[in-house]
Amino acid sequence: MNKQRLFQNKIAISRCLQKLTFPALIMLFILLNTSIRAQSISDLQQKKESAAREIEITSRLLSQVQQQEKASLNRLQLITNNINQRNRLIAGLNSEIKLYSEFIKNNQLVIKLVTDDLEHMKEEYARLIRLTYVSHNSGNPLLFLLSAENFNQAYRRLLYMKRYASVRSRQAEAMEQLQLLLDEKIVKLEEQTETSKQLLAESQEEARKMAQEKKQQSQEVQKLKNQQRDLRQKLEQQRKIEQQLEREIQSIIEEEARKNRAAGEPAYSLTPEQKLVGENFAQNRLRLPWPVERGVITEKFGVHRHPVLEKVQVRNNGINIATEPGSKARAVFNGEVSRVFGITGGNSAVILRHGSYLSVYSNLREVTVKTGDKVSARQSIGTVYTDAEDGDKTILKFQIWHENQKLNPEEWLGK
Repeated sequence: MNKQRLFQNKIAISRCLQKLTFPALIMLFILLNTSIRAQSISDLQQKKESAAREIEITSRLLSQVQQQEKASLNRLQLITNNINQRNRLIAGLNSEIKLYSEFIKNNQLVIKLVTDDLEHMKEEYARLIRLTYVSHNSGNPLLFLLSAENFNQAYRRLLYMKRYASVRSRQAEAMEQLQLLLDEKIVKLEEQTETSKQLLAESQEEARKMAQEKKQQSQEVQKLKNQQRDLRQKLEQQRKIEQQLEREIQSIIEEEARKNRAAGEPAYSLTPEQKLVGENFAQNRLRLPWPVERGVITEKFGVHRHPVLEKVQVRNNGINIATEPGSKARAVFNGEVSRVFGITGGNSAVILRHGSYLSVYSNLREVTVKTGDKVSARQSIGTVYTDAEDGDKTILKFQIWHENQKLNPEEWLGK
């Protein structure tokens, strides 16, 4: 009977061990899943910080033109940029809130599982102790050993006692670790709940600010609609400036192509040095420094609708960057000055060559380089023009070309 009872107790104890280890696997899966999602928080926070920085710059530029009573396209574009960035910021905040909501749900589930596991383990552990107690002749290990029929049986009983002593120790340690994890998750849950509340309050505040900016935007549009004649004149003048600038760029490309063909080379052939510079330039896509130290894009590349004039489209061969009065235009990469020239009604422009690529900087009031100069990345090449009659509007017009193809500068500049 004793042997049969001992055998049954061994089976019961093994089952206890199986029940004690299974929930930990579920918990591990949840913890890993939460860890993976936590990586998204870092990405969202970086985007949020980027949008917040641009809002800060735009707001500072707006404060410089708010004193002007007359409505201006520049002010409208700055307000619109702030609204767009505010939208990005709110979207990022809402995504972060959603992730934290998932974290909270996961931690609530982990807390429930760990709590259930602890109760389950305590019950199984108590049962394990009882079974071991019975197996050891009413809890007296010495009697359990001395009641053996022979030395071999006594030795096996000794190993048996050591094994289950080790099992009890491991299970006690496991319960202690689960309790620590439970305490940690409860604290984490409280932190995440508080963070989620703060993010929600921040999102609501940004939405309130955006509502005010949309109201300002609407008022600015209404004022500008009374200046349509003036706006059309400025748009026509801008088109002429763009056309003259494009002719200058095409002239450089055609002139170099003629020289290459005259020398028996392909139209767009480059020297080994120019090829290397061009390759390096291409490798720095999305990493080029900005052509001004601080600024925001107020007009994007390509064809888009005029912000005020109905059924009128605007074409931009590059981007317009609003910056502060006195700002310097900077080379975005190592290169050579291909041309410096004045534009009728558009101040001065500089074209730099970087192998097979060209970078173009226009609306400069003064230039500090000349044709043939070698320049390095971030080197100042001139000062951006400030229009005192238009609320100190300071706009750098920036383009990138690859041979005779216009490129979107936003796809090249670092974020």
